[in-house]
Amino acid sequence: MLAHPGLVGGDPVGAAARRQLARALDLAGNKAKATSAYQDFLALWADADLNVPILKKAKLDYAKLR
Repeated sequence: MLAHPGLVGGDPVGAAARRQLARALDLAGNKAKATSAYQDFLALWADADLNVPILKKAKLDYAKLR
């Protein structure tokens, strides 16, 4: 999905895949790449409702990285 973003278009599954990638990179100990992946996810969801659970969790996880 991440290598071919056109396949998912505006589907939230594509953005959720970015969050999962960020979580995996964090668990693997690659903080720099995890930070970048979280930034990509948060940029895609910049205009989203702030009460969406996946966005809230991603913001919390991103804050823990910093």
